[in-house]
Amino acid sequence: MIQLIDISKSFGKTEALKDVSINLEAGKCIGLIGPNACGKTTMIKNILSMVVPSKGKILFDGQDIQGDVLYKKRIGYMPQIGRYPENMSVIQVINMIRDIRKFTGTEDEELFYAFGLDKISDKKMRTLSGGTTQKVSATLAFIFDPPVLILDEPTAGLDPLASELLRDKIIREREKGKLIIITSHLLSELDDLLTDIIFMQEASVLFYKTMPALFEETGEDRVSKAISKLLKSGVK
Repeated sequence: MIQLIDISKSFGKTEALKDVSINLEAGKCIGLIGPNACGKTTMIKNILSMVVPSKGKILFDGQDIQGDVLYKKRIGYMPQIGRYPENMSVIQVINMIRDIRKFTGTEDEELFYAFGLDKISDKKMRTLSGGTTQKVSATLAFIFDPPVLILDEPTAGLDPLASELLRDKIIREREKGKLIIITSHLLSELDDLLTDIIFMQEASVLFYKTMPALFEETGEDRVSKAISKLLKSGVK
């Protein structure tokens, strides 16, 4: 579905991605994991055309995304920190994105109501807590029923109930055959979500494994323990 071919990206003398080639398939829920400044955010920004690769190309359903803007309508993106016009209300922000997307299908408003945003829809964005802003971001990522979801630290700032609601939603969307990419530092929250894991280090992909292969290779049944064991073994 999304294919990165020999992608490199430099910012001045800093190499943020080095010759990354991976294939991200529909029906997968992929954890994008690694230490800070390893290239995760740069990879996501390349997929979203927020930055342009210094080398290589990215294909979406076999088509080069360079110069294409329409493919992004098929991606729901939840940033780690959502920034919205402070003087707009919750519903005004949602309506603004509706106007931009020009979506003609059936909207998925499940999270809008599950998070109780319908009860605070007239509140200004500047009055919202960080967790409630995250709920708006999650709602916007899912509402247009996209075949691809990119979720950057999706549970950061969410209360336990909201986190569980979002996790259950991710599982249901995965079961529909969507491609879901999740970045998270809370590895314990990924145990029952992921089908695959990509571990990045020093701007490169250190390994890309299915969860069954990761668990079989390490003898562990938890994401955090399996990754720790694999790294200690000196995986290449």
